[in-house]
Amino acid sequence: MPLYEIETNAHILITWAEDETQAKVVVNDNYPNDDVIRLTKRPRNSWVISKAALGLTDQRVDPCLVARDCLSKAEGDKVHAIRLYMNETGVDLDKARKAIESNMVLGW
Repeated sequence: MPLYEIETNAHILITWAEDETQAKVVVNDNYPNDDVIRLTKRPRNSWVISKAALGLTDQRVDPCLVARDCLSKAEGDKVHAIRLYMNETGVDLDKARKAIESNMVLGW
């Protein structure tokens, strides 16, 4: 069963559902006053939140790992991966492009 990330006007839900329709039913059943803003089928069967990315540790995040994760989330779509990388790391467009493209060459 696929894992879905659902953003509403008040919550972010992570849930398994058969399809997008069933994912929306989960939201409507649990949060009937929320409006679905974004619904994304996750490329993996688990949800991971990096403590380092949230700034909760002193560890630095390896840019290659972030770039590879963004490529995976974007299912190989370079432009989408670049946007994700910019969002994850806060770098500018040129640095994000270089990170994503260098990882694509390495065969992420």
